[in-house]
Amino acid sequence: MKQALIICLSLASLQSAAQTSWTMQQCMQYAVAHNHEVKRAELTLDNYQAAQTGAIGRFLPSVSASIGAQYNFGRAIDPETNIYTNVSTFYNGYQLQASLPVFDGFSRIHALRAAKAGVLMGQSALRQAQSQTALRALQAYASAAYYEGLVRMAGEKVQETALLLRQTRLLEEVGRKSSADVAQVESQKAEADYELTRQQNLLASALLELKKEMNYPLSDSLRLAVDEPAAGQAPDYGSQAMSRNLVPELLVAQYQMLASKHEWRQARASWFPSLSLSAGLNTTYHHTLHSDTPQPFHTQLKNNMGEYVAATLTIPLFNRLQTATSVRRAKNNYRIARENYEQKQLELEKLSREAWQDWQGYQKQARQMEEKVEADSIAYQLTRRQFEEGLSTAIDLHTTSTQLLNAKAALLQCRLMVMVKEQLIRYYRGETIWTE
Repeated sequence: MKQALIICLSLASLQSAAQTSWTMQQCMQYAVAHNHEVKRAELTLDNYQAAQTGAIGRFLPSVSASIGAQYNFGRAIDPETNIYTNVSTFYNGYQLQASLPVFDGFSRIHALRAAKAGVLMGQSALRQAQSQTALRALQAYASAAYYEGLVRMAGEKVQETALLLRQTRLLEEVGRKSSADVAQVESQKAEADYELTRQQNLLASALLELKKEMNYPLSDSLRLAVDEPAAGQAPDYGSQAMSRNLVPELLVAQYQMLASKHEWRQARASWFPSLSLSAGLNTTYHHTLHSDTPQPFHTQLKNNMGEYVAATLTIPLFNRLQTATSVRRAKNNYRIARENYEQKQLELEKLSREAWQDWQGYQKQARQMEEKVEADSIAYQLTRRQFEEGLSTAIDLHTTSTQLLNAKAALLQCRLMVMVKEQLIRYYRGETIWTE
């Protein structure tokens, strides 16, 4: 009994999870959290941060230590007498040194600035990947919600035509309708069944596409909580201007241009001389094999201890034109990045204005379609009453019914497009369109 109860509770929880309806924000949030492109952008950002840490480390001194051991046999120089001998000798050396670059033509400064720009570019690229993923999930959600609405309308149409067919057959029995009228209504019923099946197939394809964009398990069920926004309820943004300092896609191009600029300056630093300081100490220990009186280890380390301080000035003279070609490539990369930034700025400005115009247009169309749905609904009800009284044909009834169905579908599409375009406007204004 206990196992059976556990199984029942598990099945009930799974069924409850399967029946959970997903809102637009939940779909976008799930897509952003599970998208592979977003995860790759996160790893790329970590690489940029590691590069920045490395650029900071170039300002610190480098310290190294080394230990060496050498065994000489045969003819060699005796370190005590400085004369040749054939006695085998064991050498042991220790060295500790530190170096610090003092001047390198500001190469390290520009490398650090380029790394900082890279981090900002990585953050913007991550934001762009998240926003693009949310927008793709939003469009797939709107498509699935549209076909779900059409399936609902087609189902209502099937029920309506089935009821109409029963009424027509009854009217035929009492002599108020002919067999031709019954055949026409039967044809409408078959057409409604076909349309329902077609819309169900389209809905299944739309849900599959939504699952793919969300990286949702394809075998699991997904139900939508469709909230159709009414026309005129969207906020009034007041302007179609794009926020250039907040759009992630434009920021990526801007920081890429900035990083290329500092990389160009870093390449030019190779023309300047470089100055570095270094210091260190070393000591050795040696032992002549078969010697009866070797010096103690600590005594030799102390007596053989040596220290040094050095300054190195390196002046570039000729390196087979490598510096000139590097500077030329870096300058061209900066110019390419600047052209990309200006092109991206123009493209996004155009898309921002288009989204604004579409948003206003779909709002106006939605209000107009609301009036048309109301008028077509009245016309259909009057035509159906006339059909029942024998004043109109089944063809007239089918025509008004089709007009009403098309008007409802157009109204649903307009409302969903208002929702999509509103989110696009928010994106071009630099706002977060999904719940983090």
